[in-house]
Amino acid sequence: MPLIIIPAVDIMDHRVVQLVGGVPGSERIVMPDPLSVAGSWVAKGARMLHLVDLDGAFGKDDNIPVIKRIVSECGVPVEVGGGIRSEETIRELVDAGAIRVIVGTKAVREPGWLGEMAERFPGKIMLALDTRGDDIVIKGWQESAPVTVDRMFEIIEDMPLAGILNTNVDVEGLGGGIDAGQVRRFVSRCPHPVVASGGVTTLEDAEELDTAGAVGAVVGMALYTGVLRPWAWNTPWTAVGRGHPDQK
Repeated sequence: MPLIIIPAVDIMDHRVVQLVGGVPGSERIVMPDPLSVAGSWVAKGARMLHLVDLDGAFGKDDNIPVIKRIVSECGVPVEVGGGIRSEETIRELVDAGAIRVIVGTKAVREPGWLGEMAERFPGKIMLALDTRGDDIVIKGWQESAPVTVDRMFEIIEDMPLAGILNTNVDVEGLGGGIDAGQVRRFVSRCPHPVVASGGVTTLEDAEELDTAGAVGAVVGMALYTGVLRPWAWNTPWTAVGRGHPDQK
């Protein structure tokens, strides 16, 4: 089954931004109203949204209030990530209606905590394993984690996770396409469904991800710059993804 294309709504300083390589200050896109931006993607045919609280990821004040409004008002399934490090925040977002809550830094550093959250919220927790080269990167992609990708796969194999989000930081925001080899290697080894992010620019990129076995593609810069048009959602790649844990 084909994968689903998911537009990214990245929030920083109460605005929607698109960063190059996740670097603060590299904004190529800045839009003032996250709720309006989210609604516009739904109006153009998006069947799911990917919300990221960049302020939370960088350890600043979070954007939970506006994220909860988007989740409750947008009318499509929403996955939420960015600086989520407590059970209270996870519960708050799940109770607000988030279909998946994405955890990264704390989950990688404390896999015992990740296991507890997965058991308490089965099928709702997605682990972000963001990679730069062969390293897992954490804290808003600012630090390398002291654990390998393969070791994390071993740790999470039996956890009731919703899936894995893999952002390839090396190609994120550059508009140059995906690293197809990296995606194939990651998906083939991962014990859970994979949503891929980073460099998705064309429908050919989406087809590569589908062929590799990814269940979803998070797309940001290419949509905001018009390189990938909203009509892309009318291609076969908008169908429910292979093994997609939350779409019925």
